[in-house]
Amino acid sequence: MPHDEHRTIDPAELPPVVTRYLAAHRDRDTDTALTTLTDDASVTDDGTTYEGTPAIAEWLGKAAGEYTYTTELTAAHRTDATHVTATHHLEGDFPGGQVDLRFRFTLRDGLIERLVIAP
Repeated sequence: MPHDEHRTIDPAELPPVVTRYLAAHRDRDTDTALTTLTDDASVTDDGTTYEGTPAIAEWLGKAAGEYTYTTELTAAHRTDATHVTATHHLEGDFPGGQVDLRFRFTLRDGLIERLVIAP
């Protein structure tokens, strides 16, 4: 398979597991979000890394209740077969009121192994 240089893709081309995670994250559905992750997954958000599903479940629960916001998927990129990025525009009652966040996914065996969320 040829190496895909970092390229823009239609958000509909995101891997199904990524689409499922993003929908669950948006809907604050922790149980569904956890089904998209490997057992040894890690998530880095706001400079903190959460290792394994118990820590990620706690982070998801906390993140869901902290602020009220809307989110819109504005772009998607594929670096290669196991690395994709989904960019979201968020607006809400968090400090600053709006931000563009990149959800950088690393996939393994059809699941999410690593997620880094950063501007």
